[in-house]
Amino acid sequence: MENFEQRWKETEAMLLERFGKLPDMESILFLIGINELGAPLDTKFSKEQKQDLMHIAVCTLLGQLGYFEFVLRDEEGWPHFQEVKKVPPTGMKEQEQMLKECVIRYFE
Repeated sequence: MENFEQRWKETEAMLLERFGKLPDMESILFLIGINELGAPLDTKFSKEQKQDLMHIAVCTLLGQLGYFEFVLRDEEGWPHFQEVKKVPPTGMKEQEQMLKECVIRYFE
């Protein structure tokens, strides 16, 4: 547990240094989605596209654990995934913990 907390603090410190403020989980997912799409950070996205970017991030992160796999990029360059196995139903705290673990691995 200590190791996780230390690694999460290091990840937060890296994000703070890189972006000048500490992003919340939604913002982290948004940034990962933009990175996976390969779009410049200053690209303007619609509300629906922002949700899609966060979905891309969740699929990318949970793909590390074997829940999703990349299928293809569409004609506009957006990545698509398919669910390989169901994510086990857990509480919010457990879900956030799982996502944080994946975020740490993503940035390592």
